[in-house]
Amino acid sequence: MHAVGTSRQPGAPAVRTAVVWDVLRAALADRVAVTGRDRLDIVDAGGGTGGFAVPLAALGHAVTVVDPSPDSLAALERRAAEAGVGVRALQGDAADLGELLPAGGTDLVLCHSVLEYVEDPADSLAAMARLLREGGMVSVLAANPLAAALHRSVSGRFDEALKVLGDPEGRWGDRDPTPRRFTRESLVRLLGASGLRPGEVHGVRVFADLVPSRLLDGEPGAAGALIALEQAAAEHPVLRDIASQLHILGHR
Repeated sequence: MHAVGTSRQPGAPAVRTAVVWDVLRAALADRVAVTGRDRLDIVDAGGGTGGFAVPLAALGHAVTVVDPSPDSLAALERRAAEAGVGVRALQGDAADLGELLPAGGTDLVLCHSVLEYVEDPADSLAAMARLLREGGMVSVLAANPLAAALHRSVSGRFDEALKVLGDPEGRWGDRDPTPRRFTRESLVRLLGASGLRPGEVHGVRVFADLVPSRLLDGEPGAAGALIALEQAAAEHPVLRDIASQLHILGHR
């Protein structure tokens, strides 16, 4: 098992997820120190094909993925087998968590790109909170409306960018594939209403979605330099709030 307190993770950290991994590694290391258990119980709600679940299992943790898509779960199992790790796969929605898993038995729940799509974000987050042991955490990663406005404007869609800023769900129109987006303030309120203590908010993909891929592919060291820039911008009081996604831990 790799030491969860180090900067290592299986494979090089992707530009788009490096900031989230930084936060998770530190949180898991703290949890291991507090509990004295090297093997933590982790649930990935809507974890799909295992982009987070498989690396966490490779670190030695017991990981369960709950996802409504049988195709995604099949891909997860193939991915886990290729990595030589075991991941438990359960088919279900976020609303089913209380029926699928016992209350008070989980150290960390991942809720990444889920609250945008569920029928009731508050109910889903409350269901995740009930899974946690005392001192457990929910990791929330959600789309940010300010970034949507920025990205629509740089594409020349100024009317849609303006609509994002005035829409309570942060949407740019009826064809917007994302049902809702969350500001830093709305995420903090949502966690508090679910009985969780909100931690610090980090910006994810502040620059990564604005940089042409050809610059990363053609310049040696560019990916590492962009990761360093993303890490520095993640806590910047201005840049954080225009990131494509916002990440926050809720503590029980």
